[in-house]
Amino acid sequence: MTKYLLIVDYQPGVIDKPMDEWAPGDIKAHMDYYGALRAELLAAGELVLQEALTGPELAKVVTSDGVAAPVVTDGPFAESKEMLAGFQLVDVESEERALEIAARISAVPGPGGVPQQQPIGVRRVLGPSDFALLTPEL
Repeated sequence: MTKYLLIVDYQPGVIDKPMDEWAPGDIKAHMDYYGALRAELLAAGELVLQEALTGPELAKVVTSDGVAAPVVTDGPFAESKEMLAGFQLVDVESEERALEIAARISAVPGPGGVPQQQPIGVRRVLGPSDFALLTPEL
């Protein structure tokens, strides 16, 4: 099994209306879709972790030299569509399966049940064998 991070950011896909302007029934259908997908992936043993994150307006950046007090600032101030909104960590048999799950996430319904077509990033999680290639033998 291989782990993949499925990345959801603030790119809206084909829906340009923010969720806080959607009808309550559309929000419920959106969340129910995610709930059903979550239950299916948990039952299949493929979902490791799924989280939604606060908006970019609440993000902080910490820098430290390990000696002085860390510096904490607001931000980063990238365009909000480039900020991470949430993610799923899946452990699947193949990259193809990770891509199938990402496609299902992309198709989450928006207003009127229209599939959102939100771009979902897919990245393989490095494992111990990946790092062994980088570490010289002792």
